[in-house]
Amino acid sequence: MIYREAGQFKVSYAADQAIFPIRQDLVAVGLIIALAYLAVPAVANDYWLNTILVPFLVYSLAALGLNILTGYAGQLSLGTGGFMAVGAFAAYKLSTAFPGMNIVVVLALAGLVAAGVGILFGIPSLRIKGFYLAVATLAAQFFLIWLFNKVPWFTNNTASGVISAPPRAVFGYFVTGPEAHPLDKYIFALSLVAVLALAAKNMTRSATGRAWMAIRDMDIAAEIIGIQPLRTKLLAFAVSSFYIGIAGALWAFVYTGSVEPLAFDIDRSFQVLFMIIIGGLGSVLGSFLGAGFIVLLPILLINIPRMAGLNIAVSTVTNLQFIVFGVLIIFFLIVEPHGLARLWQIGKEKLRLWPFPH
Repeated sequence: MIYREAGQFKVSYAADQAIFPIRQDLVAVGLIIALAYLAVPAVANDYWLNTILVPFLVYSLAALGLNILTGYAGQLSLGTGGFMAVGAFAAYKLSTAFPGMNIVVVLALAGLVAAGVGILFGIPSLRIKGFYLAVATLAAQFFLIWLFNKVPWFTNNTASGVISAPPRAVFGYFVTGPEAHPLDKYIFALSLVAVLALAAKNMTRSATGRAWMAIRDMDIAAEIIGIQPLRTKLLAFAVSSFYIGIAGALWAFVYTGSVEPLAFDIDRSFQVLFMIIIGGLGSVLGSFLGAGFIVLLPILLINIPRMAGLNIAVSTVTNLQFIVFGVLIIFFLIVEPHGLARLWQIGKEKLRLWPFPH
């Protein structure tokens, strides 16, 4: 940038320095998109697509929704599983009531229903916060699961309470139901998650995202400078529940193919919470890193002993998973509260300066 000072023209490199990281981010995003859409389908088999990649995408979306509420807005929530159940059952009721409705529209409307429920249970956040707000959202978790279990209307009066997701197609390719191919389900989930992740990234950089972070850092000071706490917190609950509701609908329609309340119990809420703690609070990238870690760790713990020739019982491996999760959560809370996302950022900075660090 050229500017004039004291009658002389001078050159400033501030603009170039600001643009350079953006160019790096664009290149990184382009490589990730090429890898996800071209390389992964070329090498992944049906097992990887069904068992690892699709649940990874669903978990990433749920973790992203919770990260918006907890990481960016500072509102602790333990009701993620309940809001996922709202999205799943809303999508089922919409798809059965309107058989001709496009699956994308069904998912969007299911997310809006979950957003409305999130606003309802987010109203107490104006008066309570921290541990007390966590207890309030935990009550929402138990109430919603109880409601879906006890009211037959949500399952269309099915005796078993477990219902199958109806088949739906996008551009002639089935993405839900028994006829859906794993690759088609993966591409559909990937496209949806990519669009929502990009929207979340831009949202956190906007005035709305700055208002969330101001409320998170010091709500009294944020109110003094003109930020409305009730509107800001309820908007965070709405956007978070919208993302989590779509994740619940994807879990039921694309991943498992069935809608049941037991899939969204309190364990699911804690699992998503562990993802954002390990991945990194207040980070879109951390949501994906945490989801990938939670999905891959059990598989590694099961297969590594077998590859080493050790015969370990399944129950022992399950208990080992809980131990590892607990140790890692304590580690990240004490040593690196920003999680894997911060470690990734530090690694990039060191590589950029290598071999001449300072």
